[in-house]
Amino acid sequence: MLLAAIADGSVSQREMQTLLRRVIERPEFEGTSADELNALVENSALRLSEATDLQAVLASLRSRLPDHKNRMLAFGLAAAVAFADQRATKLELGLLKTIQAALGISEDEVAQIIDIIEKGGSLSEALGEPLERLYAEVMVLVSAADGKLREAEARALVESLAADPIFQEVSPERAQGFVGEAVSALATEGLPRRLQVLAHGLTTHSQRMKAYRLATKIAHASGQASPAEQRLLELLQATFGLADDEVARLDKGSGA
Repeated sequence: MLLAAIADGSVSQREMQTLLRRVIERPEFEGTSADELNALVENSALRLSEATDLQAVLASLRSRLPDHKNRMLAFGLAAAVAFADQRATKLELGLLKTIQAALGISEDEVAQIIDIIEKGGSLSEALGEPLERLYAEVMVLVSAADGKLREAEARALVESLAADPIFQEVSPERAQGFVGEAVSALATEGLPRRLQVLAHGLTTHSQRMKAYRLATKIAHASGQASPAEQRLLELLQATFGLADDEVARLDKGSGA
């Protein structure tokens, strides 16, 4: 964001206000105090002032952004600052093009992000996770509940992705990407945060029931859910607000 703000040699008050507003609205910064935020901005400004090679800066950013969604978010935040004055300068547009290329953002993705920014929308609209991705993550969470992925669980996960109608439009490569992203997100963000993301992403009762059904299928793939898996199922039930009788029917259908 600072890189975009200083692209034309000066940082306007509107750009700084936009930077702060976009930071505040993002869950990634939740719990960051004002002093910590000021320190982040100052440290970033210092690093940029000492940098002599833009490509090296962008290469460093790419290596520290673990997946495409994070890179999309980084580009979106930069674009939001560049368009803070309603119209980006040629220098700002040129820098956005450079950031786009460095982070591997497609033209369609850029168009979507810019359209949302110009309409004053939240970047969450551009970064909304597909339902298939969230369903896959639920299965990954159960698979990793006891710290290990059993062969039967892995087979059930793959079979669910391949056979379930919800994944019929998902290619094997994309499905593998969903699983990899879920594992990475769990490792970097932790279980409480990922449960919160699932609660926000799966908004209807039918979606939550579907997710829980997939979770029980993985948990009982070996015949009996482990204590850790059972605790994870209970957390999912509480997170999704599912009734005991609904859960009992799903558990029974999974062979519990």
